[in-house]
Amino acid sequence: MTGVVTSISYAPMKGLGLVHVEEVELELTGVRDNRRFHLITSEGRLVNGKVAGTLVQVAASTDRDGTTLSLRFPDGTALEGSAALGDLVETDFWGRQVAGRLVEGPFSERLSSFAGQPLRLVRVNEVGAGSDRGIEGSVSVVSSGTLDRLAQEAGKERIDGRRFRMLFGIDGVEAHAEDSWVGRRVAFGDAVVRLQALVGRCAVTTHDPDTGVRDLDTLRILRGYRPNEGEEPLPIGVWGGVEQPGRVRVGDSVEPL
Repeated sequence: MTGVVTSISYAPMKGLGLVHVEEVELELTGVRDNRRFHLITSEGRLVNGKVAGTLVQVAASTDRDGTTLSLRFPDGTALEGSAALGDLVETDFWGRQVAGRLVEGPFSERLSSFAGQPLRLVRVNEVGAGSDRGIEGSVSVVSSGTLDRLAQEAGKERIDGRRFRMLFGIDGVEAHAEDSWVGRRVAFGDAVVRLQALVGRCAVTTHDPDTGVRDLDTLRILRGYRPNEGEEPLPIGVWGGVEQPGRVRVGDSVEPL
């Protein structure tokens, strides 16, 4: 069953707003500036949408090597500068230790003020390490058919796929057809990805993707028609890693090999 890429989205800083592009270069580590930065609490705990959901209102961008950083806030103000590196830290990504360095300068203070809690900014040392599952999980995908089925179960006209924060949105396949690709190699444009597992969902998906405020009980809806499968509860979408680097564009074909 062949599909087509309809959207490409990623986040240079974990938990902040998504960047939407027409094409990306998939390296063996994924999209180079995806999740290059993340935030931790004053106690060193990883910050995501469950900790500070409203941070999705802030957009971040960086250069290829993560040496500069730009933040744009919903009031129209911006903060730009070099990402000067300080002390070495390790952050627990759900049992996986990720090495990085604190970023010095005004970024942490400004983000802390916006979020209403003390936060510290970290740049990961190794490209790709800041994805939830590391480089083996640097690619994620969900189909519009799956989102349509979820909307049907929710009694909604549509559900915005941005709340699931997937790298690729695709069309042209049936609901949850991507589940059957787990364990297979799949061509996305010029790249080839090996899909590894279903994506288990958490409370972040209950948040509005524009505001970060809870507005839809996606977990209840999933629980109503999707059984727990394997180790990942309440699955929607799939994840995997890059086997063959290449460029992927909106409109490119998606084909299991």
